[in-house]
Amino acid sequence: MSELVEIRWHGRGGQGTVTAAKVLADACLSGGRYVQAFPEYGPERAGAPLRAYNRVSSKELRLHCPVLKPQVISVVDATLLDAIDVTEGATEDAIFIVNTSKKPEELRAKLKATPKQKVFTVDATTIAIDCIGRALPNSPMLGAVIKATGLVSLEHLLEDVKKSFGKKFSQKIIDGNLEAVRRGYEEVKEG
Repeated sequence: MSELVEIRWHGRGGQGTVTAAKVLADACLSGGRYVQAFPEYGPERAGAPLRAYNRVSSKELRLHCPVLKPQVISVVDATLLDAIDVTEGATEDAIFIVNTSKKPEELRAKLKATPKQKVFTVDATTIAIDCIGRALPNSPMLGAVIKATGLVSLEHLLEDVKKSFGKKFSQKIIDGNLEAVRRGYEEVKEG
């Protein structure tokens, strides 16, 4: 990945998309990088489409504007593929990571991905239900994003998930999220 990586997350309210962007930023920060994480909301209600963003850099970040040309696009809810253009502004070599049970090859055509763009899929919702007991796909998506990008090690991410979730949740929920991150990391597929 380049010196500056910009990530755009597409999700719906209540799926943990904003939390995922914040946890990724924390993990990259503890990995020695400069980071930004910020949401963009429409109507603030469960199920409403939203975007969140990350900037990760090896140098100090002085940009304070929206992410317009993301190198990484994480789609936490695949129903958004039919509702909005998730490819808008994507770089020529962008990486798409989509929460779906479909194969990456099936989504490549839907996304109209160029040969230089990479498409990854992971069934994050099923993983979340298995590990956490609820359809909260943010943790498996985090695992998939770091596997696809190499931005931070799995160990750094797991440490930050423990820290972030440890303040708010029971050990059972923390353990479920850690397992969901691991499975997202291991089960993401590239096409």
